[in-house]
Amino acid sequence: MIRLGVVGANGKMGSEVVNLALNNNDFELFCAVDKFGAGKKIAENVIVEVDLKEALVKRKPDIVVDFTQPSVIYDNIKIYMEQKVKSVIGTTGLTKAQIEEIEKMSKENNTGIIIAPNFSIGAILMMDFAARASKYFNNAEIIEYHHNQKKDAPSGTSIKTAQMMMKNNDNFKLGNCEETETIKGARGGNYEEDGKGNIQIHAVRMPGFVASQQVILGADGQVLKIHHDTINRSCYMSGVALAVNYLFKNNEFIYGLENII
Repeated sequence: MIRLGVVGANGKMGSEVVNLALNNNDFELFCAVDKFGAGKKIAENVIVEVDLKEALVKRKPDIVVDFTQPSVIYDNIKIYMEQKVKSVIGTTGLTKAQIEEIEKMSKENNTGIIIAPNFSIGAILMMDFAARASKYFNNAEIIEYHHNQKKDAPSGTSIKTAQMMMKNNDNFKLGNCEETETIKGARGGNYEEDGKGNIQIHAVRMPGFVASQQVILGADGQVLKIHHDTINRSCYMSGVALAVNYLFKNNEFIYGLENII
């Protein structure tokens, strides 16, 4: 049985992970950490703790699942590495430089970590399909839709999608005319790395959405749209369970759930 720690246990995603741990025979909820709700009992012998490092030292979980905030996730990961606790990271907002540094820390500390911008199997397939289609289309844009309480934009999923697409095509603006924005930001944000890629990403924040994404690819005479909708947060839990089980048996740095499905 895998002893599981949940960080951000009182949040919307953290609560789903707590329920997963309590209702999966492979897992035991071993500790819960959140800056809110200290002392709240959420399972037999498990109360919510505030101090992350203290909880890890005292409880010693096999794996921690982290759904917290972009403002704290990098510091949290450094603590996981220092304590040599494997972690599954669902919190988005990490920069490319931070992810590269985390990979280095993972190897130096011999501590596995999975960072996944999205845990929905359908969303992973959407990203994979978009990457495959990128070989055959000259232009592409991404529109991502989230609830209006999401703090980072664009989403980690849209960035990861763009990165996967760029492996098969290094310029998605072939044939475009020179553009002038009469309202700054009207064309969204241009995602590129070292001058390559050039994928416009548009971030919508609106009450009523959970998470959706559409990839639009174009070529002469045709448009392909690949769309995925998340209806509720429980759909992420099969991916979380997959990541936890994989990391329990392996000790690697992994960025993106597509690498283990």
